[in-house]
Formats: sequence, C-alpha cells, structure tokens
Amino acid sequence: MTFRKPPLLMTVVALCAMAVFFTTYYIAADKARNDLRAAGQRQLQIVALDLQSILDKFETMPFALGALADVDQVLHRPDDAQAIARLNQTLQSIQRQSRVLAIYMMDSKGKTLAASNWNEDTSFIGRDFGFRPYFIEALAGRAGRFYGIGNVSSEPGYFMAQPIYPAGAPRGQGAPIGVMAVKVDLSEFEHTWRSSDDPITLVDSSGVVFLSNRPQWKYHSLRPLDSRRQQELAGTHQYADQPITSVASLRKDWRRGFGEHIMQPIARQGWQLMLFPSQARIARTALLWATWVALVMAIAAISLWALYQRRRRLQERLESRDALRRAAQELDATIALRTQELRVANQALEGRYATLKHTESMLRSTQGELVQAGKLAMLGQMAAGMTHELNQPLAAIRAFADNAVQFIRRNQLPQVAENLEHISSASAHMGKIIAQLKGFARKSSDAIAIVDLPQTVEAAVLLLRNEFQQQAVAIEIDVRHPVQVMGDAVRTEQVLINLLRNAIDAVDGVELVADKRVTVILDREGKEVVIRIRDTGPGIPDDVAPHLFEPFFTTKSTGKGLGLGLAISSSIVQAMNGQLSAHNLPEGGAEFIVRLPEIPETSENT
Repeated sequence: MTFRKPPLLMTVVALCAMAVFFTTYYIAADKARNDLRAAGQRQLQIVALDLQSILDKFETMPFALGALADVDQVLHRPDDAQAIARLNQTLQSIQRQSRVLAIYMMDSKGKTLAASNWNEDTSFIGRDFGFRPYFIEALAGRAGRFYGIGNVSSEPGYFMAQPIYPAGAPRGQGAPIGVMAVKVDLSEFEHTWRSSDDPITLVDSSGVVFLSNRPQWKYHSLRPLDSRRQQELAGTHQYADQPITSVASLRKDWRRGFGEHIMQPIARQGWQLMLFPSQARIARTALLWATWVALVMAIAAISLWALYQRRRRLQERLESRDALRRAAQELDATIALRTQELRVANQALEGRYATLKHTESMLRSTQGELVQAGKLAMLGQMAAGMTHELNQPLAAIRAFADNAVQFIRRNQLPQVAENLEHISSASAHMGKIIAQLKGFARKSSDAIAIVDLPQTVEAAVLLLRNEFQQQAVAIEIDVRHPVQVMGDAVRTEQVLINLLRNAIDAVDGVELVADKRVTVILDREGKEVVIRIRDTGPGIPDDVAPHLFEPFFTTKSTGKGLGLGLAISSSIVQAMNGQLSAHNLPEGGAEFIVRLPEIPETSENT
C-alpha cells in the first residue's frame, strides 16, 4: 500500500486552524486582562475606603487630646511631676481603649514630656522627635502625617500630629507651644491582604513599599531612588536607616508578580495603593479558551477524517484479503523451514549437554582428588611433628613397663598398678592422636551434615599442637557464640588447618616479633557465622594480596608448599556458600576471615 502526500486542502485547513487558535488566544487574553483590571480596581477601591476610614477615625484624636486640662499645665510647667503623672495615666488609659500603638506630647523643641508608654522600657519620655516630619508640620500649624519605623520601639506605624496652642487662645493664632502625636498600627491590613493571590502594596510618595502582602517587597522602592531622596530618608530616619533598593533587584522568586499594576491614590497622605494582577492567570484563561476552540475544531476534523478513513478501509479490506492469502502461504513455508532448523539445533544442543555433563563429572572428580592431595601433602608436612608427638608417649610406655617389671620382681604391687595406669593413659593419648590423623586423612564422602565449629577448631589445633610448641607460638581460641554450620566436617577442618599453618609460618618468619601469637575467634554477625584467624606477623605485602587465592601462587621457599592451600580452602568455603577473604590489621599482622551461612532453625532442631 502506497502513501500519498497530504493534499493542498489539508494544509490550508491546518493553517486556518492555527490562525483561529491564536486569534482566540489573543482575544481571550485581552478580555481576561480587562476583567482582571476591573476586578482589581473594585478591590482597590474597597481596600482604599477601608484604609481611609481607619485613618479618618484617628485623624481628630491628636486635636481632641490637645484640649486635656493637664496638657497646658505640663507645657507651661514641665517640672510639675503630679501634672505629668496625671497626664501619663490619662494618655495610657485612652491608648488602651482606642488600641493605638502610642500617644505622646512634645514641647515646642520636640522633647517628649508625657506619653502613654511612660512605664515601659521603650518609653518616649525625654526623647527628642524634633527631626520627624510630622512634628515639623504640626509646629507649623498644620496636621502632621507620617509613616515610618519608630527609632525607639523599632515598630512601624502611622504618626498623626496636631499643634497645641495656649489655653484660651483661638486656634491658628500665635505660635504652637507643643505637639500632640498618635501612632497607629496598620499591620492588620497586611494580614487581610494575605488572602489575595495577587500582590497588594501601599507605597509612599517616593515609591517605597511600606505595607504589602509580599514581605520581601517591604522597604524596597518600585524604582531606584536618587541620592537626594536617599538623603531625605536618612535625615528623617523614616525606615530605620536601612538601605532602600529597588524591588527589581530582589531574587527572581521574591519579585514574582512584579510588573503591570493598578493604582488607587490615597490623596490626603500622598500614598498609592497598588495591585499587581497575575499575568499567569491571564495566560491560563486565554489558553483555556483557545483549548476549547481547538477541541471543537479537533472534533470536527476527527469526524471528517473518520468519514475519509471509512472509505479507505473498504478499499484496503479487499487489498488485505489478497495480502493475507499470500502471507499465509509464505508463513507455512517459513514454519516448515524453521522447524527443520530447530530440530537440527536441538540435536546439536543435546550432544553439547552430554559433553558438558561428562566434563562437569570429571571436574568434580578432579577437584575432589585435588582436595585429597592437599590433605595428604599437609599430612606429609606434619609428619615430623606427629612423630615427635607419638614418640613421647611411646618412650613413657617403655619406661613405665620396665619399672613395672622391677616392681613385680620386688613384689611391690601398688607401684605396679600405678605404672600400668600411666601406660593406659599414654596409650589413650596416642589413640586420640592417631584417630584425628585417620579422620583427617580419610577421603571426604561429600555428605552434608551439621558441623560443630568449636569442636572442629579444637581438632585442628590438636593436630598442629606440636608445631605451635616447636615454633614457640601461642594459640588463643575465643568462642563468642557456640556456632554451627551445614557442611563437610573433614573439609572444614582442612580449611582451618591450612589457615592455622599459614599463620604459624607468618609469625615464625619474623625474628623481631616479641609476641608470637595466633588468635581464633568464632562469632556470629547477622545471619552469618564468622571465623577470624589473626596473627602477629608482618602482614600481607601489597603485591601479594591480589594473587593470594590463585592456584600455585606461593611466597614460601621451594619444598615448603605448592601454592594450593589457600586456593583449595577458598574452593571448599565457596562450596559451602561462604566466602574466604584476608586483609592486614591496623595494629600489625594479617587476618583471614571465613564467612559461612548460619544453620537454619529447622536444621538446628533436627
């Protein structure tokens, strides 16, 4: 079946669909932008009315407080402690009822004479606020308004101030003798604005953000400030002398949402209330509308495509019927050919499998003979020691027998019985040694049984006891757990003898070692049984370690070994599903570690 190029009509339809999609997107984006701006403008108007109502609520408070009876008394007699105390109490009571941050009165120099926080650590009493703009405005006879961070309490707030004129003098005539100020907390608006997903900010006449539901924007300007404005802020300490940088200089994730905005002026204070509509929301709305249009067009296109495909399927069905007939014939021929090839391959695999089984049988037999040869070689190396071990009890038996003959001639029967008991004990000791040698020398039956490791270690040490004595090497056995494993007891003993003889050779080869000692530790780690054989020799050289378990590799002199001991031992341990490894100890000497799987509970109980 041949494929044709898309007709010109399909290309035109695709281009028209793309044009409709992007047109819908831009129209929807413009509508969403206008809707968001209208909703944001309504929200700002509500917020502005709420803010203005709070400010108007406290606007007349400084003027009313300036008419208190004690105000004129304190301003004319600042040393009248009783009048100051009464005024402090009055201001404190009004502050608590009105829930403003602070109320305080200053003289014409800006020094605070009375305050609602007179008994607090951050009291305004005695503080000079003559540098603040609200004081300068009030002293000039106008209402003072100012937002800033308190240079005593370090708390931000909105300051409102009114001039105080002498009692009985008409307002506006003469110079003010003092200023009454009220500090109001506006942070509650920030908590309310946090429910909005869009950034809302309140900025001063310089464009500095002092209230916002984005904490990172606070005390940053919408645009970089010039040096003159920076000096003015430093002179009034409006924002606690902290550097004012642009919001655009913040980290990208902190300035997210900063950009196109809507403004609502707070005219009396010279502030601007701003809302930054989410541009992502506009994009999502536009994309949603464009997706719906695209979906409708896709459904229409799919319907037309289905009609077109139905016509083609009718034609293809006839062509497929002929193709299936030809494919069935070719498949039958291919199956017959592949069946013949598989039959030939199967016969070849059967022949290779038989050869592999025969090779495996020969390998197992060779491995067993190699293990037995290793044991016999080891027995040959231990022959001198065993001869000495048997000569001692034989000499003792001969001496005790000669003594017994003399005692019989003298008719000293108690001494005869005592000598016969010594002869019996020496014979039993010889029998034990010979039994160990016969058990070690016999060929393993490959039978799997429970192996008592403490007993196996004692048997291996017994066979090597003469070598330990001749080389003056101390042997220590530390059985931390009565461990058992599944395996071949004879081959396990062969592994231990091999490792112990290597440890003896390592210690004996160093003349400067004062403490010649071999330590055997039996322990359990998790589900493994661990046998550690340590020596106080010189350790394993770095060039020897990689070849340690290779067959026919040895560092001993000619005649002392073939280099098969560790290779055979590693093979025996691997056959028991274990691992044999070696490393040097930090304090000196080498350590060989045999890890074997712990005997299962079911096997331990049988």
